[in-house]
Amino acid sequence: MLRITELRLPLNHAEDALRPAVVARLGLRDEELKAFTVFRRAYDARKKTAIQLIYTLDCELADAATEARAAERLAGDRHIRPTPDTGYHFVGQAPVDFYDAVQRGEPRLRPIVVGFGPCGLFAALILAQMGLRPIVLERGKVVRERTQDTWGLWRRGVLDPTSNVQFGEGGAGTFSDGKLYSQISDARHLTRKVLTEFVQAGAPEEILYVSKPHIGTFRLVSMIEKMRAQILSLGGEIRFQQQVTDLLIEGEGDARHVRGVELADGTQIRCDQVVLALGHSARDTFAMLQRRGVAMQAKPFSIGYRIEHPQSLIDAARFGPSAGHPILGAADYKLVHHAKNGRSVYSFCMCPGGTVVAATSEPERVVTNGMSQYSRNERNANAGIVVGISPEDYRRDPGGSGPVDPLDGIAFQRRWESRAYELGGGGYIAPGQLVGDFIKRQKGPAAGFGRVLPSYKPGVHLTDLSEKGRESLPPYALEAIREALPAFERQIRGFSMADAVLTGVETRTSSPLRIVRGPDYQSLNVRGLYPAGEGAGYAGGIMSAGVDGIEVAEALGAALLGVPAP
Repeated sequence: MLRITELRLPLNHAEDALRPAVVARLGLRDEELKAFTVFRRAYDARKKTAIQLIYTLDCELADAATEARAAERLAGDRHIRPTPDTGYHFVGQAPVDFYDAVQRGEPRLRPIVVGFGPCGLFAALILAQMGLRPIVLERGKVVRERTQDTWGLWRRGVLDPTSNVQFGEGGAGTFSDGKLYSQISDARHLTRKVLTEFVQAGAPEEILYVSKPHIGTFRLVSMIEKMRAQILSLGGEIRFQQQVTDLLIEGEGDARHVRGVELADGTQIRCDQVVLALGHSARDTFAMLQRRGVAMQAKPFSIGYRIEHPQSLIDAARFGPSAGHPILGAADYKLVHHAKNGRSVYSFCMCPGGTVVAATSEPERVVTNGMSQYSRNERNANAGIVVGISPEDYRRDPGGSGPVDPLDGIAFQRRWESRAYELGGGGYIAPGQLVGDFIKRQKGPAAGFGRVLPSYKPGVHLTDLSEKGRESLPPYALEAIREALPAFERQIRGFSMADAVLTGVETRTSSPLRIVRGPDYQSLNVRGLYPAGEGAGYAGGIMSAGVDGIEVAEALGAALLGVPAP
């Protein structure tokens, strides 16, 4: 098969226009093209009055001789190449009696996966598909019970610290826009494996070819349940409301090896391999890992607010007269500004036609995030407007020497989440301010909201986000965001509209630390421990977390089966 990239057609091209365009691009007669499939469809909206669709297509020609002639004739064309193998290939497969065989005079122990977000889900799935029967330990509840608890916070202001946006089956990605795209390097096409598993679990097939696929929360819930059922059918085991509170480690120095885990009720489970797919909010587990001497280091992350505009404004700014076209859907954006104080301000996790949600996991702290359903048909667009910070910004001893404590970032996050709770007036109500007032440094709260009604529940309390002595973010972050908003106006007309709404605070853009691992995916100083995903500092979002889960499972599986790792 041959793959064509960068085949461009007008947005409103006829339904039957693709085949003749393929035939012409390959220089074939129509009968020489047996079939073609769309591998990817993107769009170019830089010229709003002439938006183009950009196709990547895999083409099957009439016979091998025809394909060989076409390939030779088009050898100099960088947009026509043989179709790569995007199928998934397992590193190995355990024999049926694998756990009956004797190792060191004892039966082999099954690997444990801690956490059942996107990373843990795919780590467990791959291990199960390899016949390695993982045991999954998830501190939260099954996804439907967890959904009810999460709505309890949003509707009634009642937080369950063990079951919320951050903790439970599906992880934080369940209550998000469900974005299924990433900028990670993917030479082995592992994102294709993730998407294929999602489609088999009930996702629409379009996620395999649209350039920015998404699912939304409601669809993710049923998909996660089906993937859980597949893991169970393959011999895996999933235990909910089982919080790991300690690691069992044997040996000294560089010879340390994990030998199991301990749960909150004191139960110990023996094992020789543990995948840590914790998520970025498992703060108590991070503290336990530090006590156990697991190698960790502080890393950068970002903090800021959620901003809301009318979705119609974003559609018009991005698509012009084509706004509302069914292929284009609700418009998104990606913005960056380099402020005069040296800070970078950027949009994060943009949710077209979505809502701002309460995402805290700890009492008396306010955290915001964004979420969309598959339809993306809510009135507002929202995105994080966040400022990059470094470990030097949040170390406990500013200007001190030596490495930053890995847990300092957590203390920093908690400080601003607690301030947000205070500024909101309690009850998990979030502090907010109109964009116009924020830019003008307006003292005191506005009288009320304008055209944009905030979507955050339990509610938004208008206040002064920059009030001296009660700032909602560090002064350098406030100044950088204040400078960035008018700059973004030059890219999206109306972005700095006076009655757009800022809602605070967004602090959990990524993990504040990294659990350091080597090229074999194991902890630098505890053998058998596999840090993985977003919480370990190696992913950001559903897709990259899923891919990291696959890679970690492959490394673990290769070690167990005695086969080469990819």
